[in-house]
Amino acid sequence: MNLDAEIAPFKLNEHAEQWLAARCAHWQNETDKIQAELRLAQLKIQALTLELAHHKRLRFGHKSEALTSEQRSLFEETWETDLGEIQAQVTEHLLPSSRTPRQSAGRQALPEHLPRIEHRHEPESCDCAQCGQALVKISEDVSEQLDVEPARFFVHRHIRPQYACRACETMSAAPVPAAIIDGGLASPGLLTWITASKYLDHLPLYRLEAIAERQGVHLARSSLAQWIGQTGAALQPLAERLAELLRERAVLHADETPVAQLDPGKGKTKRAYLWAYRSNDLDTGPPIAVFDYQLSRSGSHAQTFLQGWQGDLVVDDFKGYKALFSKGIAEVGCMAHARRKFFDLYAANQSPLAQQALEMIGELYEIEKRARASPGECEALRRKETIPKLQTYHQWLLETRVTVADNSALARAIDYSLRRWQALSRFAHSANLPIDNNAIENIIRPIAVGRKNWLFIGSERAGRRAAAIQSLFATAKLNGLDPAAWLKDTLEKLPAWPHRRIDELLPLPPPL
Repeated sequence: MNLDAEIAPFKLNEHAEQWLAARCAHWQNETDKIQAELRLAQLKIQALTLELAHHKRLRFGHKSEALTSEQRSLFEETWETDLGEIQAQVTEHLLPSSRTPRQSAGRQALPEHLPRIEHRHEPESCDCAQCGQALVKISEDVSEQLDVEPARFFVHRHIRPQYACRACETMSAAPVPAAIIDGGLASPGLLTWITASKYLDHLPLYRLEAIAERQGVHLARSSLAQWIGQTGAALQPLAERLAELLRERAVLHADETPVAQLDPGKGKTKRAYLWAYRSNDLDTGPPIAVFDYQLSRSGSHAQTFLQGWQGDLVVDDFKGYKALFSKGIAEVGCMAHARRKFFDLYAANQSPLAQQALEMIGELYEIEKRARASPGECEALRRKETIPKLQTYHQWLLETRVTVADNSALARAIDYSLRRWQALSRFAHSANLPIDNNAIENIIRPIAVGRKNWLFIGSERAGRRAAAIQSLFATAKLNGLDPAAWLKDTLEKLPAWPHRRIDELLPLPPPL
């Protein structure tokens, strides 16, 4: 058999061979290019994955007390933003075939009370694109997106027809609706927006002025300031009544936080203080929080605010409260402050003794968690488990103290607890005393965050006004009320409301 004759029909001519060789070279180049891009994408994904893991460790692995609450809040926002960007970049570098559709099953449902605007997306034709037959609806795929509408300004027109009697020539008209600001331009809704933006969202007035200007509404900063002052004056009686109701409680929390006040005579700021007082969550009755603005940290301010009050006061070791405890007020210590001394020591050098103290304090908090879950058994649980644990912990503190050097960090941490032991352990002998002062620190936290925006308070009067409004807003939030909605309703009612029924306007749930 002649082999050349057999394969002759399958041989390509010279031009075809050249074309085929060129195409093979082209596809080889394309393949090499795709492989290079794939390797680059894989390296990029690997780098982003490592960075993502690092950010997740920062976001979810940090110790609860490694940063202050304000720092942690700001850093968490940055971490969340970085995580979102990195995840988007990883998705961008994945090949289409390897991308997995995002699952929305685990996404938090949008609130039911929000209004829904439906957008129906029907196919262009009701006939099948393949065979031409009529389509039949079998189900619906529904997805939701959250939207927001910026502050929308509108005008209320109050029209009061004037009527006259032809017989006696008497004029009649409906009375002018009562308002917080008589004859003023601002409605209760606008006053609410300004007040909530300033004291809840901590936006300076010049930013509110700019927001309104973008919508073609000129609100002079001087007018905004004047409205805030008039609103604060109208709300002052409510804040004072709230303080009266707070002093009727048997157990209170107290703390203070510094704020800067403008000192025009010297062209700089001086330090003032917001003193915070709060009811105890283990007591009956709705929670109440009250702020008291003062120009110093003198303990006389706490004595003035609590004048005539008797009960248990939960505080830290600040000496300004000490004079109160010789006037019939019992001191309750804060175990969280005592724990923080050991936590700082453990975070600094991994001290095994500090770790041991943290573990014993942790056992006390574990008992408290169970006690909170069963309020009726709180006193019995504390008597059965908490008191023995405290006795063991106290003995450990005494024995450990003699083994450590004076003036060392561990000695100072132990001395803090031993010096305040009576106050720290008082909670265990009652069902209505808290283990720590964290409740008041949670109330102060928004003030600390707000300081970064408004920087300073303009005057003592402005500070007292801020304290009154913050007291009402904080109490509303503690009772599950929307502060802005409560304020709008209150400003609408307040002008014509009888003073003897002022309790009905307070941001508290109605009595059962």
